[in-house]
Amino acid sequence: QVQLVESGGGLVQAGGSLRLSCAASERTVSRNTMGWFRQAPGREREFVAGIRWSGSWTDYAESVKDRFTISLDSARNTWYLQMNSLKSDDSAIYYCAASKEHFATTAREFNFWGQGTQVTVSS
Repeated sequence: QVQLVESGGGLVQAGGSLRLSCAASERTVSRNTMGWFRQAPGREREFVAGIRWSGSWTDYAESVKDRFTISLDSARNTWYLQMNSLKSDDSAIYYCAASKEHFATTAREFNFWGQGTQVTVSS
């Protein structure tokens, strides 16, 4: 069973930056897409960014393109979400997730989830 642990959330002013990390307890060949989702109060969980284990593919939600960057350190079984130019709308609980699908972008495609880390952006 793969366990995922996020870190790096916190409180930041609008325009600031944060980097989230997700450490996986193990690497298995069946985990092909790593991703980040977020969920704000009263809203559905939404896809933020995804990356293939090979690093050959990434995808982003339109709302975070050109501001967020997903990356992967396969040697450490860890992936990251660099968030720049943060806005108050980015405030949410951020979850990392892993999927056996190759180009997963929906929550139902992801099999393993972290516990979430809070990101709060003050205006």
